[in-house]
Amino acid sequence: MDDIDRQMLALLAEDARMSLKMLSAKVGLSSPSTSERLRRLEESGVIQGYTLNVNLPALGYAFQSLVRVKPLPGMLKKVEQMIAETPEVIECDKVTGEDCFIVRLVAHSLEQLDQILDRLAERAQSNTSIVKTTPVKRRLPPL
Repeated sequence: MDDIDRQMLALLAEDARMSLKMLSAKVGLSSPSTSERLRRLEESGVIQGYTLNVNLPALGYAFQSLVRVKPLPGMLKKVEQMIAETPEVIECDKVTGEDCFIVRLVAHSLEQLDQILDRLAERAQSNTSIVKTTPVKRRLPPL
């Protein structure tokens, strides 16, 4: 990966819908050269897909929460399956330390959040924090 690849990644991270023509112009290459570089980045797994950012409050999700989850003894796989099957879970990391999972979930109301957490409570301990703001949104690390 060279500086042009890095520049392409940074531009696509800002606007994944950028046209090939515009991307080519910004990096100073022809469209076929830019297309070939994109193909190589995709085939090598550097680019794994193109995403859509959605305004969650505009969809009625008033709350985002970060939930630390510690399964009860013998419940690790069941809790992992429950988390995966909960549509309000928009992200989950399996982590080291006292907790096993860090879950990001969305809810329309506090009542809905309670319902989701109550289902987990049968098989795991949890600690929930409501997200007030996100000063740093998901971004690329230094390339």
